Amino acid sequence: MISIEVKPYLLLKKHVFRIAGGARTSTPVVLVRLKYEDFEGYGEASMPPLYGETIASAQNFIKTLDFSNITYPFDVENISAYLDAHAKGNSAAKAAIDMALHDLIGKIEQVPLYQYFNLPKAELKTSKTIGIDSAKIIEERVAEADAFQYLKIKLGGDNDAEIIKAVRHVTDKPLFVDANQGWTSKEEALDKIEWLKEENIVFIEQPMPKTAFSDMEWLVSRSPLPLIGDEGIQRLEDVKTASRFYHGINIKLMKSTGLHEAYKMAKMAQSLNLKIMLGCMSETSCAIGAAVHLGAMADWIDLDGNLGVTNDPYQGHDVKNGIIYLNDNSGIGLINPNWDNI
Repeated sequence: MISIEVKPYLLLKKHVFRIAGGARTSTPVVLVRLKYEDFEGYGEASMPPLYGETIASAQNFIKTLDFSNITYPFDVENISAYLDAHAKGNSAAKAAIDMALHDLIGKIEQVPLYQYFNLPKAELKTSKTIGIDSAKIIEERVAEADAFQYLKIKLGGDNDAEIIKAVRHVTDKPLFVDANQGWTSKEEALDKIEWLKEENIVFIEQPMPKTAFSDMEWLVSRSPLPLIGDEGIQRLEDVKTASRFYHGINIKLMKSTGLHEAYKMAKMAQSLNLKIMLGCMSETSCAIGAAVHLGAMADWIDLDGNLGVTNDPYQGHDVKNGIIYLNDNSGIGLINPNWDNI
């Protein structure tokens, strides 16, 4: 029988984080521990306000789950279907249960999760995200991120040109650009993409509002840079039509309800010749540690959500010079998680 414990937690950011949709200094999180016999599995729900989940909603969802009849080997497919049917939405809360379940499976089978998914172990070059800010602050943040080989730059406000100029004043390294739905006309979006093509940009993430379907169809056929869907791609069902609007998708565990569906999304994206980006919210080393096991499936990695916080309660995979090195601990790969002292 599986037992469930939850702890609310407030993840504090090192710097004010600004995107086109607003600014924040913290992220509400619910930490989860599943126990099965002598094994413990860990997961988390990270809930930026944009997506509508809260600590209260996650706790309410989790406390009404019934795992009393679940025995090993766990039927992940049916458990996922049960979670989805239990209540709509709650994708981050579902992700917390999913990753804790996978952590349990890895520990019982004594394998790291990349082996469970039959994937190779990969050294992952993650980008470091730089939020919207003044030119002076942007230059400071870029200098702080000197060890990273890629930077992810947030645009979509009213100072896009100022931000790129500030970045280029400090570095010429390749950039991922995320507009966070901030460009509201297709002509504006195309003009900015054509300008950015000359600035060593790798791709543009979510240039327009997620519901601007006809505009995105127009834009995706004209863009000189790959367009990646983030807010516009939440679950597996969204991947089926993604190629109408994007050249690739950003898979995040907090959107996909966890590893089980994220893996399916990546497999479907590969079958449709869509590029794959693995992304994250502001997260602890638990959720980041889970996501990295799918890293071999991705074209681009943006898994730095644990690097921009001051109170990560866990220790996971090492990051050196912008490269994530997976350890071979069973399950997610957390190192001596001290649940009782969080």
